[in-house]
Amino acid sequence: MRPFLLILSAPTGAGKTTIARALEGSRGDSVGFSISATTRVPRPLERDGVDYHFFSREEFERRRSAEEFLEWAEYGGNLYGTLASEVDRIQAAGRHVILDVDVQGARKIRKRRDDAVMVFILPPSAETLLERLRDRGAVSPADLRRRLEHAVRELDAIGDYDYVVVNQERSLAIQEV
Repeated sequence: MRPFLLILSAPTGAGKTTIARALEGSRGDSVGFSISATTRVPRPLERDGVDYHFFSREEFERRRSAEEFLEWAEYGGNLYGTLASEVDRIQAAGRHVILDVDVQGARKIRKRRDDAVMVFILPPSAETLLERLRDRGAVSPADLRRRLEHAVRELDAIGDYDYVVVNQERSLAIQEV
């Protein structure tokens, strides 16, 4: 079987990264997680090259100009992107690629790649999403409101996805994906 791209998208806090990491951990011989690049400041305990590739804005823009990204987007004043070299590295090893990208990035990839399978992850409720966002700590009311407004806009894209999974129970959601 030819390795394909498994794109996971979801509102912030819906659990897509947790699901992606669990899939990688349980099926690491057949899948690999594409580590995204970002210009945002690392959160406590995040490590460069593990959680994200943390770039300065100048470095990110240099790489963008050199067309090193399969997709990129700006969110909350920071740039995020998928390095084509990450996808190539994983597929060269004969593994499927798990991508954790937003709706905008998923649409860009779908236009460029015919081997993309898109899955939208939903939280079980708005209350659960709020709780998960608050659990991340240091979320101001304005930031929380911005994230919720963005989540509502992302829900409009569900029809573009091949599958929708509700992350009510983590192990079941992982199994469904």
